[in-house]
Amino acid sequence: MEKEAGTVSRSHGSKFPLTLGEMAAASSVVLGFLLGLACVYFTMPTSDYSFLKLPRNLEDLQILRGHLENYTSDYTVQVLVGYCMVYIFMQTFMIPGTVFMSLLAGALFGVIKGMALVVFAATAGASSCYFLSKLIGRPLVFSLWPDKLTFFQAQVAQRREKLLNYMLFLRVTPTLPNTFINVASPIVDVPYHIFFFATFIGLMPAAFVTVRAGIALGDLKSMGDLYDFQSIATLFLIGVVSVTPTLMNKSKR
Repeated sequence: MEKEAGTVSRSHGSKFPLTLGEMAAASSVVLGFLLGLACVYFTMPTSDYSFLKLPRNLEDLQILRGHLENYTSDYTVQVLVGYCMVYIFMQTFMIPGTVFMSLLAGALFGVIKGMALVVFAATAGASSCYFLSKLIGRPLVFSLWPDKLTFFQAQVAQRREKLLNYMLFLRVTPTLPNTFINVASPIVDVPYHIFFFATFIGLMPAAFVTVRAGIALGDLKSMGDLYDFQSIATLFLIGVVSVTPTLMNKSKR
């Protein structure tokens, strides 16, 4: 811990935590996503795509939904690929707004298909963030979240025997932000197979709630309408159930 504390201190002292090589690696990932999106764009019919932008509020999302509905039936593959690439890109680089993308999936594809799409894209994006962070993320995490990282590292060390349950608990409940979990997990040595299964399973409840709300997108007045008391209580109950084996094992010891 003392060694890592020293690393945190050095990170704060540097003006920019990434080297040129690490910046080049991150830039190549960005370029790959941009090339993929360009391929999708050029295979769509000639039209006015000024409506295409990352939604930042419900009004933007409703406008985007209204336009994309016209393309989804005839250009399903392009819409699906474009949707997944944007979602994965946002998850990889911790860009806020994926909740709007989840709502859009429900509005365009319904509950079952929309939920499958969101869970796939969210898991792929989280995995992409995990491996990118493993490559270049250590100085950034130490620089941005030293206190959260120390807490997370201590909790992971205490729960090695039941780590999957603990990671499920984190995914289901808002104990730590999902973006932080994605980027910090490789730094604190959470094995990828545990990270993957916790992400894939743990994101399902929230994905279901959000995708279902997307079906009634026109009726949403604010983001506060997404989660009623029953939805929040259900998520916390699932989180408590997932972490119970860890608590019981600790009590026995």
